[in-house]
Amino acid sequence: MAYPYTVYRGTFIHLPRLNSSSAKPELARNQGALWVSSEDGRIKGYDWQVHDDTSFQLFLSRRGWTDADATTNANSSTKIRIVESNDVRNEFFFPGFIDTHLHAPQFPNIGLFGSAGLLDWLEEYTFPVEASFGSKSDPKNQDTDPKHTPPEGLRVYDQIVARTLAHGTTCASYFATIHVPATNALAALCHSYGQRAFIGRVCMDNRDQCPPYYVDQSADDGLNATKSTIDYIRALDPKGTLINPIITPRFAPSCSNYSLSGLGRLAASYNPPLHIQTHISETTDEIDLVHQLFPEAASYADVYDKAHLLTSRTILAHGVHLTHDERTLIRERGSKVAHCPASNSALGSGLAPVRIMLDEGLTVGLGTDVSGGYSPSILEAARQACLVSRLLGYVTDFQKVTGNSTSTGHEKLSVEESLYLATRGGAAVVDMANDIGGFDKGMIWDAQLIELGAVKNNTMNPLDVAGVNSLARRSLGKSRPVGNVHLFGNETWQEQIQKWMWSGDDRNVKNVWVQGKLVHTRK
Repeated sequence: MAYPYTVYRGTFIHLPRLNSSSAKPELARNQGALWVSSEDGRIKGYDWQVHDDTSFQLFLSRRGWTDADATTNANSSTKIRIVESNDVRNEFFFPGFIDTHLHAPQFPNIGLFGSAGLLDWLEEYTFPVEASFGSKSDPKNQDTDPKHTPPEGLRVYDQIVARTLAHGTTCASYFATIHVPATNALAALCHSYGQRAFIGRVCMDNRDQCPPYYVDQSADDGLNATKSTIDYIRALDPKGTLINPIITPRFAPSCSNYSLSGLGRLAASYNPPLHIQTHISETTDEIDLVHQLFPEAASYADVYDKAHLLTSRTILAHGVHLTHDERTLIRERGSKVAHCPASNSALGSGLAPVRIMLDEGLTVGLGTDVSGGYSPSILEAARQACLVSRLLGYVTDFQKVTGNSTSTGHEKLSVEESLYLATRGGAAVVDMANDIGGFDKGMIWDAQLIELGAVKNNTMNPLDVAGVNSLARRSLGKSRPVGNVHLFGNETWQEQIQKWMWSGDDRNVKNVWVQGKLVHTRK
């Protein structure tokens, strides 16, 4: 039975919206009740004066609500669902994570890098696995039926959607493959699971830079195939409530000028214009290749700008080696950056100067970049964002990268800033800053319930317990830590969040909601 509202009671932690470009993110903690409409999944209000059972019952009574699961209900009352966080278990509600860049078909390769850099890694690992998602009998991608995706491809897509949800990712911007049925299958699975997603069929028609077994037959074939996936996704979710198409040129070297310009026109032909995603300035070798292939362009960013692919709805992955002029151009066009620190480190691409991007007014979110990134967890990406920022001050070309002769520590990202990038920042990158990423009234309830575990409360002297094995069992049994987060009871709530960011994982994600609907429960 559907109920008009779900009331969430307990502890709510998020990062409020910044009111100026110079403001620093700060964690905010509220305790009380918040209610969400079942009709549209949006937060309709909150009451932070609810502190105990008595005040909670008064809160329900004033609104004429009763718990749908209660054994007795007043006939005149409206039944609602109630979800509570457990203070003893150190539980709290937190906004869902937004993964602004990942490659769904590469999930089987997660953790496989060899010793290759980006371009060699693509040839050795990436292109072969992506090619396996298609059918040799359909080289022009005229088939659109998602059921015609190879079984292994369906299994991979099913797993990555389930795993990202388990890590608290409520919204993801996916690169698929060049294959129409498989791209449609990814969209269908995201829709079925209830994950918010942008789904992009990868475009790559440059036969000189793409393997012969994995390339669009022509630029026009690629454009037509992309239109087919757009049509399928818009029919699957006509209002775009959860699933939306996104124009996806893989990166400049994989596409001809004709293809890039055609994709720019295709994105602009819709109202509103479609989102766009691609890669930029991930490695120096890649940049050199772009200069060779597009000598008429002033820069890598200019290649996209000439094709009208730099828009306010464009997501640019990486941007590790962007020049000041490129960053200025990107800011002027309103395009956004997906920072992928784990991938950049794993492939040896470099250290992205995120502080410089933020100071210059760029909008930045986080991406796992599976499988260049070794984890589908945005919490891991937040950790790596902090770590990478702490290393920037030690690079030999620090002045060239940052414009400063010596490090002052300003380049370092705080825990709060990294979590902001994982939520509010990501929401802005996918053009949903007013809808997701926080707990403001009117925002969509895309959220996760985090459990850190209870604090051990045993006053017995462990040295008095005979037997090491018995001692080990007793200690673990009493403290019951969840995952790698260990609490001792003397931490402030801010310190608990720090421990979660540095040590947490999917074991701490108890429940996940998207658009007000429960989409994942930890088993």
